[in-house]
Amino acid sequence: MMFIDHGPGKSIVRAAVRLSWPIMTAAKRLSNVPFFKWLIRPFFMRPYNELTSIPIQVKVDSPDSVVLPRRILERLLTDVDDIFVLDECICRTHNRTDIPPQNIGCMALGPAIHRIHPSHGRMVSTDEAIRHMHRAAEAGLIANIAHVWIDPVAFWTRFRDLMFICFCDDRNCLYRTYMKSRGPTLDKAYRRLPGMNLSVDAGKCLGCGSCTESCFLAAISMVEGKARIGESCAGCARCVETCPSGAITLTFEGEEALYKGLLMRIREISELPVRDT
Repeated sequence: MMFIDHGPGKSIVRAAVRLSWPIMTAAKRLSNVPFFKWLIRPFFMRPYNELTSIPIQVKVDSPDSVVLPRRILERLLTDVDDIFVLDECICRTHNRTDIPPQNIGCMALGPAIHRIHPSHGRMVSTDEAIRHMHRAAEAGLIANIAHVWIDPVAFWTRFRDLMFICFCDDRNCLYRTYMKSRGPTLDKAYRRLPGMNLSVDAGKCLGCGSCTESCFLAAISMVEGKARIGESCAGCARCVETCPSGAITLTFEGEEALYKGLLMRIREISELPVRDT
């Protein structure tokens, strides 16, 4: 059922995902093929397709014992008024997988969410949103701040004052899969959060290649038997989790600098109302 003042209900969006999924995956696979890469370029251009990873799944403590990546996202959720939590992950539901759980859905932020049909989930308080985020983190999911044209198309909302926080895994996510051999247009889709850095301790690196296998962007290479992180790194920190020798370290410049960097990124590409605190 669909009300006049809302976008399409869950069943319609699920059907649209089934139809569009092969097209989106094919476009990513062809993004480095002559002619096709120019044909699909308009669909992946900034600011209509940009994502920033927040590694909430990695427990990097700050001096005051706050898990900093989660704290940054908590502050964002505190500084926005309109939050809608989807009751399922569209990607994992489409792929019929229960690991990670299907019922850890995305969050939508901003005034545009009032157009989202209630069959998809519900409006939540700040505290409820923060608890949902922590549940996603404990499930090992990465938070992606997404300003992507496909979201307002799917839910029939405005784009300028809409932002999604997608809680993604590496096997099912439409954003993270099929990115290793991407073309130049998709190479800029993920932008690392300013103030966040990953480094490799060559003395600890075993040269096993586990980090190169886990990197969804193929941003890590082996140079003289040691891992080297490239410029296209999105900062999702999946490599920190998978490194068996603890050779990869995630560091931050500080909470205030990190949060200001996130706000700057959001305001560059959207009109999401965020309070300054």
